[in-house]
Amino acid sequence: MFDNVCRFLAESFSADFATWLLGESITLTQLSPSELSLEPIRADALILLQSDEIVLHIEFQTEAKAEIPFRMADYRLRAYRRFPRKRMRQIVIYLQPTTSELVQQTAFVLESTRHEFGVIRLWEQSSDIFLNTPGLLPFATLSQTDDKTRTLQQVAEAIEQINDTRIQSNIAASTAILAGLVLNKELIKRLLRSDAMRESVIYQDILQEEALSLIMRQLRRKVGTVPPVLQLKIQSLPLTQVEDLGEALLDFSVLTDLEAWLVQNQG
Repeated sequence: MFDNVCRFLAESFSADFATWLLGESITLTQLSPSELSLEPIRADALILLQSDEIVLHIEFQTEAKAEIPFRMADYRLRAYRRFPRKRMRQIVIYLQPTTSELVQQTAFVLESTRHEFGVIRLWEQSSDIFLNTPGLLPFATLSQTDDKTRTLQQVAEAIEQINDTRIQSNIAASTAILAGLVLNKELIKRLLRSDAMRESVIYQDILQEEALSLIMRQLRRKVGTVPPVLQLKIQSLPLTQVEDLGEALLDFSVLTDLEAWLVQNQG
């Protein structure tokens, strides 16, 4: 869930991220891992953005992992093979405080080979960095602050000043999800407008993901193992049909009941 939110923010507000991480207000576009002939170790953690001159590689992590240095070196070499003339900036951004020494690692070292990359530990960053930029607002509560509740209140006030309702709802929903790493849900709901969040793309994606997870568990109890081909069909359903399936499956007893329902409802 947190990976998806961070990816959404980086891709939707790439200019804000470029200013923060590159110190340049430049336009960045999404770069597919397939363009680097790359099979990501964790595709959901990999964010690649590019301009004509630079490739920005971001990894958001909720916990420290020993394989990060090698992964950064591997991605750098693959990017060089595809774009030998482009600069590349690589940054690992850790979301949650930890005493692990792994979050201090900034290089991959193997015999005479050394590759360096950037690391940002959000809990060491000033809140001001995030409070003044719409696309970065959701990270403010994870920054260096003695009063996270007050910081969330400041974020909520800043969100209210956003005129574009679509952007406002997406930022509110992203803030609520990331703030859940450090604050309780009831407090978050009280400070952030739930009606605005419900209209956001990322909020709808999360509802879809949660609904699918619940329905797959229910189906396994009702009809047994669901074949991969049927799982794919279920995953392609819009949220309204997923909800309809949640009601219909109460009457299922065998796998053919599910198959018949999908044929009838997938056109």
